[in-house]
Amino acid sequence: MAQLPVISGAQAVRAFGKSGWTKDRQRGSHLVMLKPGCNVSLSVPQHRELAPGTLRALIRAAGMTVDEFIALL
Repeated sequence: MAQLPVISGAQAVRAFGKSGWTKDRQRGSHLVMLKPGCNVSLSVPQHRELAPGTLRALIRAAGMTVDEFIALL
C-alpha cells in the first residue's frame, strides 16, 4: 500500500473530478461533490493541507484505494 500524499483540498477535488465526481455546492470552506449512481457525497475541506485521516476517509467513501487515488493526482 502506498503512503498517503500531503495535498491540498483543491488538488483532492481535481483528482476526484477525474474519477467522475462533480462539484455540487459549497458552504464555507467545504465543497460537496456528487457522483451519478452513488449514494455518497464527499465533503472536501478547501484547506492548504488535508489531514491524513480526512483524506483517507474521503478516499474510502469514494470507493477507491490509496493507489488508485494517487494515480489520479
